[in-house]
Amino acid sequence: MSKLTSEEMSNPMSEPLTLYTNPMSRGRIARWMLEEVGEPYDVNYLDYGAAMKSDAFLAINPLGKVPTLQHGDRVITEGAAICAYLADAFPAAGLAPPLNARADYYRWMFFSAGPLEAGLINAALGVVVPDEKRSMAGYGEVATMLDMLEAVCARQPFLAGDDFTAADVSAGSQIGWGMQFGTVEKRAAFEAYWARVSSRPAYARANALDDAAMKPS
Repeated sequence: MSKLTSEEMSNPMSEPLTLYTNPMSRGRIARWMLEEVGEPYDVNYLDYGAAMKSDAFLAINPLGKVPTLQHGDRVITEGAAICAYLADAFPAAGLAPPLNARADYYRWMFFSAGPLEAGLINAALGVVVPDEKRSMAGYGEVATMLDMLEAVCARQPFLAGDDFTAADVSAGSQIGWGMQFGTVEKRAAFEAYWARVSSRPAYARANALDDAAMKPS
């Protein structure tokens, strides 16, 4: 490992950022968040299969999955965790509320990574939870979960209130992709919310970069 420069020793957040991703993956969430942060970063695109299971990458993420973010000698996996980490690591970007105003921010950030994703994937896979075991599923019923999410999208501009945050990158991606692939109903509140968050310049930049990296089918 190379020695830190004097700048890096005085400001550890100046250490290099590297995203390991695939343009057809949840790595798009991390790419969007990096574009929102506005700090320089490198990208290593990995193909599914051998590249993600190589010894070199498994040494970084033993699960062999993307997205994986390396910041100096720190490794962060999972889309929501990457969003939360970057918001805290680079506070000047203004992507997290003050500590005393983070209730909704934390709620929806981790709702998107837990109940929402699990419920939508199970529904897409045709997994039916027996009524007598429904209490074991963190999302309960998908319809009820979407009703709750619809209510907050209709009530305020962004999930944590009036301001866009990293929670909108994480959960907003789930809503946008869900409507695109038919796992989330195209309700008016969802469409209006997604129009707000997807109009951000950082989203457009991230999307263009990942689209350009996709291999021809």
